[in-house]
Amino acid sequence: MVKAGISLKGTQVETLKKTRVSTQPGARRRKTFDDKRQFILNTALSVFSQFGFHGTTMEQIASSADISKTNLFYYFKSKEALYLTILENILNDWLAPIAGFDEVDEPKTALENYIRLKLELSRDQPEASRLFCLEIIQGAPILKNYLKGELKNIIDEKSKVIERWISQEKIKPIDPVQLIFFIWSTTQHYADFNVQIKAITGKDLSNKKFFEETCSAIQRLIIDGLC
Repeated sequence: MVKAGISLKGTQVETLKKTRVSTQPGARRRKTFDDKRQFILNTALSVFSQFGFHGTTMEQIASSADISKTNLFYYFKSKEALYLTILENILNDWLAPIAGFDEVDEPKTALENYIRLKLELSRDQPEASRLFCLEIIQGAPILKNYLKGELKNIIDEKSKVIERWISQEKIKPIDPVQLIFFIWSTTQHYADFNVQIKAITGKDLSNKKFFEETCSAIQRLIIDGLC
């Protein structure tokens, strides 16, 4: 390819082509749409985490996002659709770390990694944790079928990994589901009760030293108790 007397190498041509594609009007519109949609999701998460599903209106979300209600309905057809999308995103993020139970066969490493990843989610997505807590407290009206179906299937599958560790005498006998519940409750506590923790310690997980101390304490309590 030659332009203005300059010869371009193959890699340069490909880079130029990609640049042209990314700057086409359609691509720019799509990026703008996706960015706006994500902004609405982030804003709605903040509102839902404060007031719950029933206590939140589309008017509140539109006002917080500084857009019209009509524009909000352009991106999400109903409050239920918006809420469900947020919950699905939360669950996808939360369930990803437990997949490590398939990738790492040594329980100490697998559990240490899982605890750290769950604690990182509490640090980085506290509003998501609080929203999930609200949904459960209210009887899981939106998520009940998911909890009984897909989530239960995942936990049943991962419980078999823990049972294999027990049968190989790598950890002490324990109910696998209770172990998973304990990890959830201890790590999510630092998001759901952040105000209480900060009032007592003057710190939260955003403090790097406090995060590492908390992570180490939970890891030692759980793993030392199982070894």
